[in-house]
Amino acid sequence: MGASGGFPIDLVLFGMIAAFLVLRLRSILGRREGFERPPEPPRPEPVPGPVARAVEGPVIDATVEPAPGRSLPDPAGPIGQVLARMQQVDRNFQAARFLTGAETAFRMIVVAFASGNRDTLRPLLSDDTYRAFEAAIAAREARGETQRTDIRSVASAAIEHADLRGPLAAITVRFVSDQVNVTLGHDGQPVAGTDAVTEITDLWTFERDLAAADPTWRLVAARSA
Repeated sequence: MGASGGFPIDLVLFGMIAAFLVLRLRSILGRREGFERPPEPPRPEPVPGPVARAVEGPVIDATVEPAPGRSLPDPAGPIGQVLARMQQVDRNFQAARFLTGAETAFRMIVVAFASGNRDTLRPLLSDDTYRAFEAAIAAREARGETQRTDIRSVASAAIEHADLRGPLAAITVRFVSDQVNVTLGHDGQPVAGTDAVTEITDLWTFERDLAAADPTWRLVAARSA
């Protein structure tokens, strides 16, 4: 996979640096479980992922239009100006592509968590985020429960916040999705969630060192809005 260039819809592996984690998985997967990471010492240097593929970050480029339901911030506004500075660090950074990739990763991570697919989750998450997801999966398995999740649609995806400190970039995306989420007990009976379609709003934050050789982003925080 290339470190720059376009973003393939069929394969998204994010690489990002560890950051503060404020995670409530139940808002994503019907059964809401809270995870928060306490303050830590300074972040370690990023380690390139094994098959990392960049989700090309927003370039506020008027020639690149986002898909319907995907909105870019005003280029003249504070967020747009931060994204423009990101492009100065990484010329391959494109906002519309970032949103496309972020949505694909959102779908992959939600479904992988529900099915307990650790191999899919590992390269998509920061170390701390992965530990929180893995602990939730292990606890669910220990209870003999299974998670069933169906993302019916992602109605909207929008860049909610952007921050650039040195080469370290962070982008928060607001996802509004229609999902069916139900947790089944060991007897196959529902213990949480519902078979009804529910609209869920999530804020997910991705980070990347734009100056690093590793071109990928990783999910570092997720919370319900």
